Amino acid sequence: MRPRLLLASNSPRRRELLLEAGFEFEIFPTRVDERFHVDLTLRELTALNAIRKAMATARLRPKNIVLAADTLVAIDDRVLGKPKDKDNAVAMLERLSGRAHEVCTSVFVCDLASAKSASFHEISRVHFHRLSRDKIGNYLARVDPLDKAGAYAAQGLGSEIIEKIDGSYTNVVGNTASLARTLTGFDQFSFRRSFLFRFIASEHEIEEPNNKAIRQKNEGRNENRTVEN
Repeated sequence: MRPRLLLASNSPRRRELLLEAGFEFEIFPTRVDERFHVDLTLRELTALNAIRKAMATARLRPKNIVLAADTLVAIDDRVLGKPKDKDNAVAMLERLSGRAHEVCTSVFVCDLASAKSASFHEISRVHFHRLSRDKIGNYLARVDPLDKAGAYAAQGLGSEIIEKIDGSYTNVVGNTASLARTLTGFDQFSFRRSFLFRFIASEHEIEEPNNKAIRQKNEGRNENRTVEN
């Protein structure tokens, strides 16, 4: 018997998170072009893309519960998706260099058979180190940027380019209760809060265990701030 939960994504990290959480699921992404409407906010764009991905899969498998997500980066009110090529990736990182930007992930879950759906989102503010051309080239030589919004991931080599992340590393910014309530109708899968928060942050791998260097820097700043106050 096939699992009832479908993951409408090819993201290796999101697949890992579902497996680690003990879910039985099937990967069933469909090709959907991401939208970049200039008159929509970052949250609205990621929500729209997540809904379109989920619904494209759900129409083909209407008896299944479908989970989809979308992540985008924005700076100066300009949305950055995945780079088209390496030159575009270089341009994105140069734009992010030495500045702060927002990363938003929206998640959409739907069950057409029971006419249920749920959605939620989280936003993190990420601060970059100043990056020279050489540093950008060195980073891109070791990381594939073409499948990452903003041309980077915070995991692994992220500490080389990221100075700090405002908020927690799991994109939890005080919305614990609302996020948990969002999936009340899907409790047959026993969605756990810790899993949801990890899943929503998975595109940029904003997780404490994988970002010790960044976390330690932030902890040092917090300690200094406490002393000064």
